[in-house]
Amino acid sequence: AEVAAMFDEVAPTYDLTNALLSFGQDARWRKIVREAVFPEAGQKILDLAAGTGASSVAFTGPDIKVVAGDFSEGMLAVGRKRHPEIEFVYADATNLPFKDGEFDAVTISFGLRNVVDVEKALTEMYRVTKPGGRIVICEFSKVTNPVLAPFYNLYLNKILPGFSRVASKTPEAYSYLSESILAWPNQRELGIKITNAGYESVAYRNLTFGIVAVHRGLKPKAKPAAKAAAKPRAKKAS
Repeated sequence: AEVAAMFDEVAPTYDLTNALLSFGQDARWRKIVREAVFPEAGQKILDLAAGTGASSVAFTGPDIKVVAGDFSEGMLAVGRKRHPEIEFVYADATNLPFKDGEFDAVTISFGLRNVVDVEKALTEMYRVTKPGGRIVICEFSKVTNPVLAPFYNLYLNKILPGFSRVASKTPEAYSYLSESILAWPNQRELGIKITNAGYESVAYRNLTFGIVAVHRGLKPKAKPAAKAAAKPRAKKAS
């Protein structure tokens, strides 16, 4: 509830702040997520932690149904005004209001860290993914370059909180951002969690030296039902 209230407050300026804090990299990251989701005509895609819909717009196209889910009513209200072509739904990632196997792809960008029970959220995402469908997760991760890592940690611990105190009306939101990134598991650990949820062929791609990683996996296709043995036909009595 506290996290949702925090996002309610920052909703109007959320997208602009993201662009500034990522030095414009957020647009590139969204493009790569779209490529991983690979939306096609006739598909239905669920974008969780969609916020104002900036991430969801990337998946729109002819005959593609995009559902943007978020647990912040403030974010949803802004999103509905900006993107009336997208369906916005209040959705708690740990208790999704959707049917089993409803979506061809389920994706979440920079939101899984905000979930109280990550394993439960992944289980719910698996439940609503169609057999043969995919999951794509874009999240802050661990920098792989040993030279860059100390500077990035300095940015998270000192520069980002300092920026928020000067430029934001809700500095606690960006202190939370730093804390949640530092506490998040590394690329391999998240991959294991996704596999444990039931997905297969799980892999990840580092972006911007590992500051961000895009994980993807597939839900196993349903096995065809075994055919019943053909019964011998009874001969017609003469």
